[in-house]
Amino acid sequence: MINFDGEHLSNETYYLNHENRALRYGDAVFETIRAVGGKLFFWEEHYLRLMSSMRILRMEIPMDFTMEFLEKQIRTLLKANNLDAQPARVRLTVFRKKGGIYTPVTNDVSYLIDTTALDSPFYTIDDSPYEVELFKDFFVNPDLLSTLKTNNRILNVVGSIFAKENNYQNCMLLNTNKSVVEALNGNLFLVKDSIIKTPPIADGCLNGIIRNKLMGVINNIEEFTLAEASISPFELQKADELFITNTIVGIQPITKYRKKDYRNTVARNLLGKLNAVARLT
Repeated sequence: MINFDGEHLSNETYYLNHENRALRYGDAVFETIRAVGGKLFFWEEHYLRLMSSMRILRMEIPMDFTMEFLEKQIRTLLKANNLDAQPARVRLTVFRKKGGIYTPVTNDVSYLIDTTALDSPFYTIDDSPYEVELFKDFFVNPDLLSTLKTNNRILNVVGSIFAKENNYQNCMLLNTNKSVVEALNGNLFLVKDSIIKTPPIADGCLNGIIRNKLMGVINNIEEFTLAEASISPFELQKADELFITNTIVGIQPITKYRKKDYRNTVARNLLGKLNAVARLT
């Protein structure tokens, strides 16, 4: 079952037509949320980011689009899909209603919620080999739009195909200044000695929920110093650790980039603290 504007429909229902603006122009924003036992991890942060993204894209925010309303819609769908007692992935997509070409005829929106089961109730470290490479065919623009979770993800799609064709687990994206911005599916952190570094939002990286939570965790650890600073490709091979963060996986250590192998000691330490923060939300 999916939730389309408050109505539960089967997954096989044809509920969008050829005029859908998310399909035509990528005129949509979305949030991917981790739910465990019906509890939405970092829900307030996801909600506030969604509202901010809608304002930036000049979408009309409905009066009933409160945090409580959308949470109820998500919880109801989880229960309908028998996912209210187990871990699940939730995607909430908001898109402008049909009509117009580039210029819409209305700024009113529709929403869509879908859910899928996850294996683990908490974040875990995957010890499988995880090799990455730079994706240099196309670049991220260091601007505000690049920091939003919109449906304009063609760069990530093409980069993912490149990774699959070359047997990489992921790729690092560069911005037009040739700084390393993020991974295909999450934010990047680099560990060198006692410094933990992550690219700044000004470089065009996603304003990630787990990125922000982890930055707060790192700031409270005396033995490490957090630095929001641009990362050059040359720094990757000099790092002690590299890891990726996102809402579903939590922390994904990178095990290899080119000829460099990495450990995951800091990532493991941070994962325990991230799980502790998630349990308090």
